Amino acid sequence: MKKTQNQMLIIFGASGDLTARKLVPAIYNLYKGKHLPENFVVLGASRSAMTDEEFRQKVVQESEFLKDKISKEEKDYISAFAEKLFYEDLGDDYDSKYNGLAKRIKKLNEEKGCDHNYIFYLSTPPSLYEVIAKNLCEAGLTTEENGWKRIIVEKPFGYSLATAQELNAGLHKYFNEPQVYRIDHYLGKETVQNLLVTRFSNSLFEPTWNRRYIHHVEITNAETVGVEKRGGYYDKSGALRDMFQSHLLQVVSLIVMEPPINSSAEEIRDEKVKALKSLRIMTSDEELSKHTMKGQYVASTINGEKVKGYREEDGVDPDSKTETFAAVKFFVDNWRWKDVPFYVRTAKYMPTKVTEVVIHFKSPAHEVFKSQDAYKKDNKIIIRIQPDEGILIKFGVKVPGLGFHVEQANMDFYYSDLDSAEIMDAYERLLLDAMQGDATLYARADEVEAAWRFVDPILKYWQNEDVPTYGYAAGTWGPRNSDDMFEGHFGWRNPGKRLTDETGFCIL
Repeated sequence: MKKTQNQMLIIFGASGDLTARKLVPAIYNLYKGKHLPENFVVLGASRSAMTDEEFRQKVVQESEFLKDKISKEEKDYISAFAEKLFYEDLGDDYDSKYNGLAKRIKKLNEEKGCDHNYIFYLSTPPSLYEVIAKNLCEAGLTTEENGWKRIIVEKPFGYSLATAQELNAGLHKYFNEPQVYRIDHYLGKETVQNLLVTRFSNSLFEPTWNRRYIHHVEITNAETVGVEKRGGYYDKSGALRDMFQSHLLQVVSLIVMEPPINSSAEEIRDEKVKALKSLRIMTSDEELSKHTMKGQYVASTINGEKVKGYREEDGVDPDSKTETFAAVKFFVDNWRWKDVPFYVRTAKYMPTKVTEVVIHFKSPAHEVFKSQDAYKKDNKIIIRIQPDEGILIKFGVKVPGLGFHVEQANMDFYYSDLDSAEIMDAYERLLLDAMQGDATLYARADEVEAAWRFVDPILKYWQNEDVPTYGYAAGTWGPRNSDDMFEGHFGWRNPGKRLTDETGFCIL
Protein backbone atom coordinates (compact mmCIF):
# COMPACT_ATOMS: atom_id res chain seq x y z
CA MET A 1 0.00 0.00 0.00
CA LYS A 2 1.19 3.53 -0.75
CA LYS A 3 2.70 5.55 2.08
CA THR A 4 0.74 8.68 2.99
CA GLN A 5 3.07 11.64 3.48
CA ASN A 6 2.80 14.18 6.30
CA GLN A 7 0.35 16.90 5.26
CA MET A 8 -2.31 19.48 6.10
CA LEU A 9 -5.91 19.44 4.85
CA ILE A 10 -7.38 22.96 4.65
CA ILE A 11 -11.18 22.90 4.28
CA PHE A 12 -12.87 26.03 2.93
CA GLY A 13 -16.53 26.27 3.96
CA ALA A 14 -15.71 24.24 7.08
CA SER A 15 -18.67 25.62 9.05
CA GLY A 16 -21.06 24.14 6.48
CA ASP A 17 -23.01 20.89 6.54
CA LEU A 18 -20.67 18.79 4.35
CA THR A 19 -17.72 19.09 6.75
CA ALA A 20 -19.63 17.78 9.78
CA ARG A 21 -21.76 15.27 7.86
CA LYS A 22 -19.20 13.70 5.50
CA LEU A 23 -15.63 15.00 5.71
CA VAL A 24 -14.84 14.80 9.44
CA PRO A 25 -16.49 11.34 9.85
CA ALA A 26 -14.41 10.15 6.84
CA ILE A 27 -11.22 11.58 8.39
CA TYR A 28 -12.13 9.97 11.74
CA ASN A 29 -12.54 6.58 10.05
CA LEU A 30 -9.13 7.01 8.37
CA TYR A 31 -7.69 7.87 11.80
CA LYS A 32 -9.29 4.79 13.37
CA GLY A 33 -8.08 2.61 10.49
CA LYS A 34 -4.51 3.98 10.96
CA HIS A 35 -4.45 5.40 7.42
CA LEU A 36 -3.46 8.95 8.40
CA PRO A 37 0.21 9.95 8.34
CA GLU A 38 2.08 10.53 11.59
CA ASN A 39 1.90 14.32 11.19
CA PHE A 40 -1.54 15.32 9.98
CA VAL A 41 -3.54 18.50 10.53
CA VAL A 42 -7.03 19.61 9.50
CA LEU A 43 -7.52 23.37 9.32
CA GLY A 44 -11.10 24.53 8.86
CA ALA A 45 -11.54 27.94 7.22
CA SER A 46 -14.76 29.86 6.67
CA ARG A 47 -16.59 33.08 7.45
CA SER A 48 -17.97 31.99 10.84
CA ALA A 49 -16.29 33.22 14.03
CA MET A 50 -15.12 30.14 15.94
CA THR A 51 -12.19 29.13 18.09
CA ASP A 52 -10.29 25.86 17.58
CA GLU A 53 -12.14 24.41 20.57
CA GLU A 54 -15.58 25.48 19.32
CA PHE A 55 -14.83 23.93 15.92
CA ARG A 56 -13.78 20.66 17.58
CA GLN A 57 -16.96 20.64 19.68
CA LYS A 58 -19.12 21.23 16.59
CA VAL A 59 -17.65 18.64 14.22
CA VAL A 60 -16.34 16.01 16.69
CA GLN A 61 -17.40 16.11 20.35
CA GLU A 62 -21.03 17.18 19.82
CA SER A 63 -21.51 16.02 16.22
CA GLU A 64 -24.65 13.97 15.60
CA PHE A 65 -22.79 12.32 12.70
CA LEU A 66 -20.06 10.94 14.97
CA LYS A 67 -21.85 10.39 18.30
CA ASP A 68 -22.44 6.66 17.82
CA LYS A 69 -18.82 5.98 16.89
CA ILE A 70 -17.13 8.14 19.51
CA SER A 71 -19.42 6.88 22.31
CA LYS A 72 -17.67 3.50 22.05
CA GLU A 73 -14.17 4.94 22.46
CA GLU A 74 -12.07 6.25 25.36
CA LYS A 75 -12.22 10.03 25.89
CA ASP A 76 -8.44 10.35 25.49
CA TYR A 77 -8.61 8.62 22.12
CA ILE A 78 -11.28 11.04 20.85
CA SER A 79 -9.41 14.03 22.31
CA ALA A 80 -6.24 12.97 20.49
CA PHE A 81 -8.20 12.96 17.23
CA ALA A 82 -9.93 16.28 17.94
CA GLU A 83 -6.57 17.93 18.65
CA LYS A 84 -5.63 17.40 15.00
CA LEU A 85 -8.37 19.87 14.04
CA PHE A 86 -7.96 23.67 14.00
CA TYR A 87 -9.98 26.61 12.73
CA GLU A 88 -9.26 29.97 11.05
CA ASP A 89 -11.90 32.69 10.63
CA LEU A 90 -11.64 34.28 7.16
CA GLY A 91 -13.78 37.28 8.10
CA ASP A 92 -16.75 38.51 6.10
CA ASP A 93 -15.63 37.52 2.62
CA TYR A 94 -13.77 34.69 0.82
CA ASP A 95 -12.49 37.33 -1.60
CA SER A 96 -10.02 39.01 0.72
CA LYS A 97 -6.32 38.79 1.45
CA TYR A 98 -5.35 35.42 2.94
CA ASN A 99 -2.43 36.80 4.94
CA GLY A 100 -3.90 35.60 8.25
CA LEU A 101 -4.63 32.16 6.79
CA ALA A 102 -1.12 31.94 5.33
CA LYS A 103 0.42 32.79 8.72
CA ARG A 104 -1.72 30.15 10.45
CA ILE A 105 -0.81 27.50 7.87
CA LYS A 106 2.89 28.36 8.19
CA LYS A 107 2.73 28.17 12.00
CA LEU A 108 0.86 24.85 12.05
CA ASN A 109 3.20 23.43 9.40
CA GLU A 110 6.25 24.26 11.55
CA GLU A 111 4.69 23.07 14.82
CA LYS A 112 3.13 19.86 13.49
CA GLY A 113 5.68 18.86 10.84
CA CYS A 114 3.42 18.81 7.76
CA ASP A 115 6.41 19.12 5.38
CA HIS A 116 4.71 21.96 3.37
CA ASN A 117 2.28 19.43 1.81
CA TYR A 118 -1.18 21.02 1.56
CA ILE A 119 -4.57 19.94 0.21
CA PHE A 120 -7.14 22.71 -0.20
CA TYR A 121 -10.68 21.29 -0.10
CA LEU A 122 -13.27 23.72 -1.50
CA SER A 123 -16.59 22.86 0.14
CA THR A 124 -18.05 26.06 -1.32
CA PRO A 125 -20.26 27.10 -4.27
CA PRO A 126 -18.44 26.82 -7.65
CA SER A 127 -18.65 30.62 -8.03
CA LEU A 128 -15.94 30.85 -5.34
CA TYR A 129 -13.47 28.37 -6.88
CA GLU A 130 -11.50 30.89 -8.92
CA VAL A 131 -11.69 33.54 -6.16
CA ILE A 132 -10.22 31.18 -3.56
CA ALA A 133 -7.60 29.82 -5.97
CA LYS A 134 -6.51 33.39 -6.83
CA ASN A 135 -6.20 34.41 -3.18
CA LEU A 136 -4.26 31.25 -2.29
CA CYS A 137 -1.87 31.97 -5.14
CA GLU A 138 -1.39 35.61 -4.09
CA ALA A 139 -0.67 34.46 -0.53
CA GLY A 140 2.09 32.20 -1.86
CA LEU A 141 0.27 29.01 -0.85
CA THR A 142 0.21 27.28 -4.26
CA THR A 143 3.92 27.13 -5.07
CA GLU A 144 5.45 23.65 -5.05
CA GLU A 145 9.04 24.72 -4.36
CA ASN A 146 8.64 23.10 -0.92
CA GLY A 147 6.20 20.19 -0.76
CA TRP A 148 3.22 19.53 -3.01
CA LYS A 149 -0.06 21.46 -3.23
CA ARG A 150 -3.43 20.02 -4.34
CA ILE A 151 -6.92 21.44 -4.64
CA ILE A 152 -10.14 19.39 -4.37
CA VAL A 153 -13.36 20.87 -5.79
CA GLU A 154 -16.86 19.50 -5.34
CA LYS A 155 -19.30 18.63 -8.11
CA PRO A 156 -21.48 19.68 -9.87
CA PHE A 157 -18.67 21.12 -11.95
CA GLY A 158 -20.43 23.64 -14.13
CA TYR A 159 -23.99 24.15 -15.30
CA SER A 160 -23.20 23.64 -18.99
CA LEU A 161 -20.19 23.09 -21.26
CA ALA A 162 -19.46 26.84 -21.34
CA THR A 163 -19.54 27.20 -17.54
CA ALA A 164 -17.44 24.05 -17.05
CA GLN A 165 -14.83 25.43 -19.45
CA GLU A 166 -14.91 28.72 -17.57
CA LEU A 167 -14.37 26.94 -14.21
CA ASN A 168 -11.49 24.91 -15.65
CA ALA A 169 -9.85 28.02 -17.11
CA GLY A 170 -10.27 29.83 -13.77
CA LEU A 171 -8.58 27.05 -11.79
CA HIS A 172 -5.83 26.58 -14.39
CA LYS A 173 -4.71 30.18 -13.91
CA TYR A 174 -3.43 29.23 -10.46
CA PHE A 175 -3.12 25.42 -10.39
CA ASN A 176 -1.78 22.97 -12.97
CA GLU A 177 -4.19 20.23 -14.06
CA PRO A 178 -2.32 17.45 -12.14
CA GLN A 179 -2.91 19.49 -8.94
CA VAL A 180 -6.69 19.68 -9.48
CA TYR A 181 -8.91 16.92 -8.04
CA ARG A 182 -12.59 17.11 -9.03
CA ILE A 183 -14.37 14.93 -6.50
CA ASP A 184 -17.32 12.75 -7.46
CA HIS A 185 -18.35 10.68 -4.43
CA TYR A 186 -20.06 8.20 -6.76
CA LEU A 187 -16.68 7.00 -8.02
CA GLY A 188 -15.65 6.27 -4.43
CA LYS A 189 -18.14 3.40 -4.22
CA GLU A 190 -16.44 0.00 -4.26
CA THR A 191 -18.95 -1.42 -6.72
CA VAL A 192 -18.37 1.39 -9.23
CA GLN A 193 -14.64 0.63 -9.11
CA ASN A 194 -15.41 -3.07 -9.37
CA LEU A 195 -16.78 -2.45 -12.88
CA LEU A 196 -13.15 -2.17 -13.99
CA VAL A 197 -12.08 -5.34 -12.20
CA THR A 198 -15.12 -7.30 -13.39
CA ARG A 199 -14.32 -6.36 -16.97
CA PHE A 200 -10.57 -6.50 -17.20
CA SER A 201 -9.55 -9.28 -14.82
CA ASN A 202 -11.98 -11.96 -15.99
CA SER A 203 -11.59 -13.86 -19.25
CA LEU A 204 -15.18 -14.98 -18.62
CA PHE A 205 -16.42 -11.46 -19.40
CA GLU A 206 -13.91 -9.41 -21.39
CA PRO A 207 -14.07 -11.44 -24.67
CA THR A 208 -17.86 -11.02 -24.78
CA TRP A 209 -17.89 -7.32 -23.78
CA ASN A 210 -18.72 -6.00 -27.26
CA ARG A 211 -21.33 -5.65 -30.02
CA ARG A 212 -20.99 -9.29 -31.12
CA TYR A 213 -22.49 -10.59 -27.89
CA ILE A 214 -24.23 -7.68 -26.12
CA HIS A 215 -27.73 -6.70 -27.22
CA HIS A 216 -28.11 -3.57 -25.09
CA VAL A 217 -26.96 -1.97 -21.85
CA GLU A 218 -29.31 -0.51 -19.27
CA ILE A 219 -28.50 1.69 -16.25
CA THR A 220 -31.01 2.69 -13.59
CA ASN A 221 -30.52 5.18 -10.78
CA ALA A 222 -33.63 5.50 -8.63
CA GLU A 223 -34.35 7.31 -5.38
CA THR A 224 -37.34 6.78 -3.10
CA VAL A 225 -37.48 10.42 -1.98
CA GLY A 226 -38.45 13.66 -3.70
CA VAL A 227 -36.41 16.85 -3.74
CA GLU A 228 -36.98 17.32 0.02
CA LYS A 229 -35.46 20.68 1.11
CA ARG A 230 -33.48 21.15 -2.12
CA GLY A 231 -36.41 22.45 -4.19
CA GLY A 232 -34.81 25.84 -4.92
CA TYR A 233 -31.53 24.26 -6.10
CA TYR A 234 -33.16 21.34 -7.91
CA ASP A 235 -35.55 23.51 -9.91
CA LYS A 236 -32.56 25.22 -11.53
CA SER A 237 -30.75 21.93 -12.06
CA GLY A 238 -33.02 18.93 -12.80
CA ALA A 239 -32.26 15.23 -12.97
CA LEU A 240 -30.10 15.42 -16.11
CA ARG A 241 -27.63 17.86 -14.55
CA ASP A 242 -27.92 16.54 -11.00
CA MET A 243 -27.27 12.84 -11.68
CA PHE A 244 -26.88 11.95 -15.36
CA GLN A 245 -24.18 14.40 -16.48
CA SER A 246 -21.85 13.68 -13.60
CA HIS A 247 -22.40 10.38 -11.81
CA LEU A 248 -24.07 8.24 -14.46
CA LEU A 249 -21.84 9.26 -17.36
CA GLN A 250 -18.90 8.29 -15.15
CA VAL A 251 -20.42 4.82 -14.82
CA VAL A 252 -21.03 4.75 -18.59
CA SER A 253 -17.36 5.60 -19.24
CA LEU A 254 -16.24 2.60 -17.15
CA ILE A 255 -18.53 0.27 -19.13
CA VAL A 256 -17.59 1.69 -22.54
CA MET A 257 -13.83 2.30 -22.15
CA GLU A 258 -11.14 0.22 -23.84
CA PRO A 259 -8.59 -1.70 -21.73
CA PRO A 260 -5.97 0.75 -20.38
CA ILE A 261 -2.27 -0.02 -20.94
CA ASN A 262 -1.87 -0.41 -17.16
CA SER A 263 -3.68 0.50 -13.94
CA SER A 264 -2.08 3.95 -13.51
CA ALA A 265 -4.38 6.92 -12.96
CA GLU A 266 -3.54 8.68 -16.21
CA GLU A 267 -3.93 5.56 -18.39
CA ILE A 268 -7.38 4.85 -16.91
CA ARG A 269 -8.44 8.49 -17.23
CA ASP A 270 -7.19 8.62 -20.84
CA GLU A 271 -9.47 5.71 -21.74
CA LYS A 272 -12.44 7.23 -19.88
CA VAL A 273 -12.05 10.45 -21.86
CA LYS A 274 -11.92 8.50 -25.15
CA ALA A 275 -15.08 6.64 -24.09
CA LEU A 276 -16.99 9.86 -23.37
CA LYS A 277 -15.78 11.42 -26.62
CA SER A 278 -17.10 8.40 -28.53
CA LEU A 279 -20.71 8.91 -27.35
CA ARG A 280 -22.79 9.89 -30.36
CA ILE A 281 -23.97 13.46 -29.79
CA MET A 282 -27.62 13.96 -30.71
CA THR A 283 -28.32 17.18 -32.60
CA SER A 284 -31.54 16.82 -34.62
CA ASP A 285 -34.92 17.46 -32.94
CA GLU A 286 -36.19 14.18 -34.39
CA GLU A 287 -33.43 12.15 -32.75
CA LEU A 288 -33.72 14.01 -29.44
CA SER A 289 -37.49 13.55 -29.41
CA LYS A 290 -37.21 9.82 -30.04
CA HIS A 291 -34.26 9.08 -27.75
CA THR A 292 -34.84 11.27 -24.70
CA MET A 293 -37.68 11.58 -22.23
CA LYS A 294 -38.33 13.86 -19.27
CA GLY A 295 -40.88 13.40 -16.51
CA GLN A 296 -41.98 14.94 -13.23
CA TYR A 297 -43.56 13.29 -10.20
CA VAL A 298 -47.08 14.30 -9.22
CA ALA A 299 -48.91 13.96 -5.90
CA SER A 300 -49.67 10.44 -4.75
CA THR A 301 -50.24 8.25 -1.71
CA ILE A 302 -47.39 6.01 -0.56
CA ASN A 303 -48.03 3.48 2.24
CA GLY A 304 -51.15 5.39 3.22
CA GLU A 305 -49.30 8.71 3.41
CA LYS A 306 -50.01 11.53 0.98
CA VAL A 307 -46.94 13.01 -0.71
CA LYS A 308 -46.63 16.30 -2.57
CA GLY A 309 -46.16 16.61 -6.28
CA TYR A 310 -42.94 18.25 -7.44
CA ARG A 311 -44.62 21.58 -8.26
CA GLU A 312 -45.95 21.78 -4.69
CA GLU A 313 -42.48 21.45 -3.12
CA ASP A 314 -40.92 24.46 -1.36
CA GLY A 315 -38.83 26.62 -3.66
CA VAL A 316 -40.26 25.11 -6.87
CA ASP A 317 -42.01 27.19 -9.54
CA PRO A 318 -45.70 26.10 -9.61
CA ASP A 319 -45.47 25.94 -13.43
CA SER A 320 -42.05 24.27 -13.47
CA LYS A 321 -41.16 21.84 -16.24
CA THR A 322 -37.90 20.78 -14.56
CA GLU A 323 -37.46 17.04 -14.87
CA THR A 324 -37.32 14.70 -11.85
CA PHE A 325 -37.20 11.75 -14.30
CA ALA A 326 -34.73 11.66 -17.17
CA ALA A 327 -34.21 8.80 -19.61
CA VAL A 328 -31.76 8.83 -22.50
CA LYS A 329 -31.10 6.29 -25.24
CA PHE A 330 -27.79 6.71 -27.07
CA PHE A 331 -25.14 4.95 -29.14
CA VAL A 332 -21.36 4.76 -28.99
CA ASP A 333 -19.44 5.37 -32.20
CA ASN A 334 -16.56 2.93 -32.03
CA TRP A 335 -15.84 -0.62 -33.12
CA ARG A 336 -16.65 -2.26 -29.77
CA TRP A 337 -20.11 -0.77 -29.35
CA LYS A 338 -21.36 0.07 -32.84
CA ASP A 339 -25.19 -0.15 -32.99
CA VAL A 340 -25.52 -1.32 -29.35
CA PRO A 341 -28.14 0.90 -27.67
CA PHE A 342 -27.51 2.24 -24.16
CA TYR A 343 -30.50 3.15 -21.99
CA VAL A 344 -29.92 5.29 -18.89
CA ARG A 345 -32.57 6.62 -16.52
CA THR A 346 -32.52 8.51 -13.23
CA ALA A 347 -35.48 9.64 -11.15
CA LYS A 348 -36.83 10.83 -7.82
CA TYR A 349 -39.72 9.12 -5.99
CA MET A 350 -39.47 5.62 -7.40
CA PRO A 351 -40.44 2.42 -5.53
CA THR A 352 -36.86 1.30 -4.78
CA LYS A 353 -33.64 3.17 -3.97
CA VAL A 354 -31.22 1.49 -6.35
CA THR A 355 -28.37 2.00 -8.79
CA GLU A 356 -27.48 -0.85 -11.11
CA VAL A 357 -26.04 -1.70 -14.51
CA VAL A 358 -27.67 -4.45 -16.59
CA ILE A 359 -25.76 -6.01 -19.50
CA HIS A 360 -28.22 -7.84 -21.79
CA PHE A 361 -26.63 -10.48 -24.01
CA LYS A 362 -27.90 -11.49 -27.43
CA SER A 363 -29.78 -14.76 -27.91
CA PRO A 364 -27.80 -17.60 -29.53
CA ALA A 365 -27.79 -17.36 -33.33
CA HIS A 366 -29.44 -20.79 -33.58
CA GLU A 367 -31.96 -21.30 -30.78
CA VAL A 368 -32.52 -25.00 -30.25
CA PHE A 369 -34.52 -24.58 -27.04
CA LYS A 370 -37.01 -21.75 -27.33
CA SER A 371 -38.68 -20.16 -24.33
CA GLN A 372 -42.20 -18.77 -24.06
CA ASP A 373 -40.89 -15.50 -22.63
CA ALA A 374 -37.91 -14.25 -24.64
CA TYR A 375 -37.25 -11.36 -22.25
CA LYS A 376 -36.97 -13.58 -19.17
CA LYS A 377 -34.69 -15.96 -21.02
CA ASP A 378 -31.98 -13.56 -22.15
CA ASN A 379 -28.65 -13.81 -20.34
CA LYS A 380 -27.83 -10.83 -18.14
CA ILE A 381 -25.05 -9.57 -15.92
CA ILE A 382 -26.45 -7.23 -13.28
CA ILE A 383 -23.93 -5.13 -11.38
CA ARG A 384 -25.59 -3.62 -8.32
CA ILE A 385 -23.88 -0.42 -7.15
CA GLN A 386 -26.28 0.20 -4.25
CA PRO A 387 -27.85 -1.18 -2.07
CA ASP A 388 -27.28 -4.95 -1.55
CA GLU A 389 -24.06 -4.49 -3.54
CA GLY A 390 -23.03 -7.40 -5.71
CA ILE A 391 -23.14 -9.09 -9.09
CA LEU A 392 -25.93 -11.28 -10.45
CA ILE A 393 -25.69 -13.49 -13.55
CA LYS A 394 -28.95 -14.71 -15.11
CA PHE A 395 -28.81 -17.69 -17.46
CA GLY A 396 -31.13 -20.38 -18.81
CA VAL A 397 -31.54 -23.86 -17.29
CA LYS A 398 -33.84 -26.78 -18.03
CA VAL A 399 -37.01 -27.04 -15.95
CA PRO A 400 -37.11 -30.53 -14.35
CA GLY A 401 -39.56 -32.90 -16.04
CA LEU A 402 -40.43 -33.90 -19.57
CA GLY A 403 -39.40 -31.81 -22.54
CA PHE A 404 -36.92 -28.96 -22.78
CA HIS A 405 -38.55 -26.02 -21.02
CA VAL A 406 -36.12 -23.22 -20.27
CA GLU A 407 -36.24 -21.23 -17.04
CA GLN A 408 -33.92 -18.49 -15.85
CA ALA A 409 -31.55 -19.21 -12.96
CA ASN A 410 -29.50 -16.84 -10.79
CA MET A 411 -25.84 -16.97 -9.81
CA ASP A 412 -25.09 -14.18 -7.35
CA PHE A 413 -22.21 -12.69 -5.39
CA TYR A 414 -22.53 -10.16 -2.55
CA TYR A 415 -19.85 -7.84 -1.21
CA SER A 416 -21.21 -8.42 2.29
CA ASP A 417 -20.07 -12.08 2.00
CA LEU A 418 -16.41 -11.12 1.80
CA ASP A 419 -14.36 -11.74 4.96
CA SER A 420 -11.99 -8.88 4.15
CA ALA A 421 -11.67 -5.62 6.05
CA GLU A 422 -14.59 -3.21 6.32
CA ILE A 423 -15.28 -1.38 3.07
CA MET A 424 -14.37 2.30 3.11
CA ASP A 425 -17.15 4.73 2.36
CA ALA A 426 -16.83 6.96 -0.71
CA TYR A 427 -15.37 10.05 1.00
CA GLU A 428 -12.85 7.98 2.98
CA ARG A 429 -11.55 6.35 -0.16
CA LEU A 430 -11.45 9.57 -2.19
CA LEU A 431 -9.79 11.63 0.56
CA LEU A 432 -7.13 8.96 1.06
CA ASP A 433 -6.51 8.80 -2.69
CA ALA A 434 -6.01 12.59 -2.81
CA MET A 435 -3.69 12.42 0.20
CA GLN A 436 -1.61 9.84 -1.66
CA GLY A 437 -1.73 11.68 -4.99
CA ASP A 438 -3.81 9.00 -6.74
CA ALA A 439 -6.17 10.74 -9.20
CA THR A 440 -7.69 7.56 -10.73
CA LEU A 441 -11.16 8.23 -9.30
CA TYR A 442 -11.11 11.99 -9.91
CA ALA A 443 -12.41 13.62 -13.09
CA ARG A 444 -9.97 15.40 -15.38
CA ALA A 445 -10.80 18.70 -17.14
CA ASP A 446 -11.23 17.12 -20.58
CA GLU A 447 -13.38 14.36 -19.07
CA VAL A 448 -15.82 16.86 -17.53
CA GLU A 449 -16.01 18.82 -20.78
CA ALA A 450 -16.61 15.69 -22.87
CA ALA A 451 -19.57 14.78 -20.62
CA TRP A 452 -21.06 18.27 -20.98
CA ARG A 453 -20.60 18.16 -24.78
CA PHE A 454 -22.94 15.15 -24.88
CA VAL A 455 -25.51 16.58 -22.44
CA ASP A 456 -25.69 20.20 -23.66
CA PRO A 457 -27.81 19.50 -26.82
CA ILE A 458 -30.33 17.52 -24.72
CA LEU A 459 -30.68 20.35 -22.20
CA LYS A 460 -31.06 22.88 -25.00
CA TYR A 461 -33.74 20.76 -26.69
CA TRP A 462 -35.63 20.29 -23.42
CA GLN A 463 -35.92 24.07 -23.01
CA ASN A 464 -38.27 24.02 -26.01
CA GLU A 465 -41.90 24.57 -24.90
CA ASP A 466 -43.07 21.85 -27.31
CA VAL A 467 -41.11 19.10 -25.53
CA PRO A 468 -43.53 17.16 -23.29
CA THR A 469 -42.86 16.64 -19.59
CA TYR A 470 -44.66 13.43 -18.66
CA GLY A 471 -46.23 13.14 -15.22
CA TYR A 472 -45.79 10.03 -13.11
CA ALA A 473 -47.31 9.29 -9.72
CA ALA A 474 -44.76 9.46 -6.90
CA GLY A 475 -43.85 5.90 -5.91
CA THR A 476 -44.07 4.47 -9.45
CA TRP A 477 -41.44 3.53 -12.06
CA GLY A 478 -41.73 6.76 -14.02
CA PRO A 479 -43.93 7.67 -17.01
CA ARG A 480 -45.87 4.69 -18.34
CA ASN A 481 -44.60 5.22 -21.87
CA SER A 482 -40.90 5.11 -20.88
CA ASP A 483 -40.67 1.47 -22.02
CA ASP A 484 -41.47 2.69 -25.55
CA MET A 485 -37.85 3.88 -25.84
CA PHE A 486 -36.72 0.25 -26.11
CA GLU A 487 -36.46 -1.69 -29.32
CA GLY A 488 -38.48 -4.90 -29.70
CA HIS A 489 -40.06 -6.61 -26.70
CA PHE A 490 -37.66 -5.19 -24.10
CA GLY A 491 -38.33 -2.66 -21.35
CA TRP A 492 -36.74 -1.38 -18.16
CA ARG A 493 -35.78 -3.89 -15.48
CA ASN A 494 -37.58 -2.69 -12.35
CA PRO A 495 -35.46 -4.01 -9.48
CA GLY A 496 -36.41 -4.64 -5.87
CA LYS A 497 -34.38 -3.87 -2.75
CA ARG A 498 -32.51 -7.16 -3.03
CA LEU A 499 -30.24 -7.87 -5.97
CA THR A 500 -32.21 -10.94 -7.04
CA ASP A 501 -35.60 -9.19 -6.94
CA GLU A 502 -37.17 -8.17 -10.22
CA THR A 503 -40.52 -6.49 -9.87
CA GLY A 504 -42.89 -4.41 -11.90
CA PHE A 505 -44.77 -3.23 -8.82
CA CYS A 506 -45.62 0.37 -7.98
CA ILE A 507 -46.64 1.87 -4.66
CA LEU A 508 -49.73 4.04 -4.97
